[in-house]
Amino acid sequence: MAYIKNAPFRADVVGSFLRPDVLKQARADFAAGVIDEAALRAVEDEAIRDLVAKQKAAGLHVITDGEFRRSYWHLDFMWGLQGIERRTSRSGYQFHDEETTADTAVVTGKISGENHPFVEHFKFVKALEEDGQVARQTMPAPVQTYSEVVLDRCDGQQESLHAVYPTDEELIADIAAAYRKAVQAFYDAGCRYLQFDDTSWGELCDPNKRAAYEARGFDLDKLERDYVNLINEALRDKPEDLAVTI
Repeated sequence: MAYIKNAPFRADVVGSFLRPDVLKQARADFAAGVIDEAALRAVEDEAIRDLVAKQKAAGLHVITDGEFRRSYWHLDFMWGLQGIERRTSRSGYQFHDEETTADTAVVTGKISGENHPFVEHFKFVKALEEDGQVARQTMPAPVQTYSEVVLDRCDGQQESLHAVYPTDEELIADIAAAYRKAVQAFYDAGCRYLQFDDTSWGELCDPNKRAAYEARGFDLDKLERDYVNLINEALRDKPEDLAVTI
């Protein structure tokens, strides 16, 4: 098979891998104050090196950190944006047999994308590239960020949002601008393959979810147009040699 430097590839990985026990223990120890941030980072580094070695051994062209530095596939990125804070939600995300830790993202100021901590995370993986490989960065799509911050998952979430952004148009414009800045920062750090992760579109295919959105007053036709516009605006200035998948 001819090697293609950028995506799409014949074989790829989604992004998030199951965390090894040593990493889960280190996170628990850090939360309990048993180890400091530097010690946690050392465990993360070693776990990522091991994971990348396994990806290389499997013959994958893509290498990823497995999102080992995150607690969620999406919220950690949102918390890294300026103007968004981590808050405890009333409940976690409900799956068939399990409920996640209760967290959400609340807008507390104007959203912007400079100095995102994930850029340094990417540089660590980039340094592990060898010939025939490309380091990939994953992040929640801009639509996913919009979907989270407009929810009512904790007390005061809506009030805080509307105090900063009276209209959806203003919110969408700033999310798009924040992503443009973040995308450029990743590119400047050597990233040539970005993956946007997005469950929002799937919700719009679910009759029950659509009914729930409509009950909350959403115009779904407008919402779909806003989603398309947000993604396009976020990638408006994308460098030509940067591959972006969703």
